[in-house]
Amino acid sequence: MAEDTILQVNHLRKSFGTHEVLKDIHFSVKKGEVVSIIGSSGSGKSTLLRCINMLEDPSDGEILFKGEKVSYRPKDKNRFRAKVGMVFQSFNLFANMNVLKNCMVGVEIVNKGSKEDAEKLARKYLKQVGMSAYINARPAQLSGGQKQRVAIARALCMKPELLLFDEPTSALDPEMVGEVLEVIRSLAEDGMTMVIVTHEMMFAKEISSRVVFMDSGVIVEEGTPDQVFNHPQKERTKEFLSRYR
Repeated sequence: MAEDTILQVNHLRKSFGTHEVLKDIHFSVKKGEVVSIIGSSGSGKSTLLRCINMLEDPSDGEILFKGEKVSYRPKDKNRFRAKVGMVFQSFNLFANMNVLKNCMVGVEIVNKGSKEDAEKLARKYLKQVGMSAYINARPAQLSGGQKQRVAIARALCMKPELLLFDEPTSALDPEMVGEVLEVIRSLAEDGMTMVIVTHEMMFAKEISSRVVFMDSGVIVEEGTPDQVFNHPQKERTKEFLSRYR
């Protein structure tokens, strides 16, 4: 495994009952890379992300983080999730907490940070995503785009080494998609290591260092955005991308 490989997935399989959703997945991410995972609904993209972040236990295979095998014991899961952040399509904010508290809670509880440190980090990252003016608002008072920007700030407060995005714009109205993509784009420019499951093909083409195309639980093709989007080798990739031309 290369020294700068932050994540390595080997022979990963995941079944729900008799339905095999992931079939012998091999996948790696290097430090500073932005990897976009594309494919039809039901191709296994989100399940792969959920296995990487231990929200689902794989049926077989292993995940290595910075060369060490990831353990599935509950206390190890929490420690791992502090280093590998996840932004969900449905935001997952705490409805009973204001924006500032939503961003502080993980730092205080999981990272055992002081209240002062947690607030400092929360204010810093809320400012970075353009949400400083809303620190006292509750999630119900925010638009979808604003909620997602808070969710990104909350993930950043944990100072993750890898950030996972599960279709971060799919629950948003079209006019709000741009503001969230802009935040992700700025993170890429800052060198954040990210894996992004997305239906936003033009965005994936612009932002990614590598693109992975999944279909029916397998990785069909991967390469640079130019290779995958402009010179796909596999018929299934060509067929999928023809819808976006």
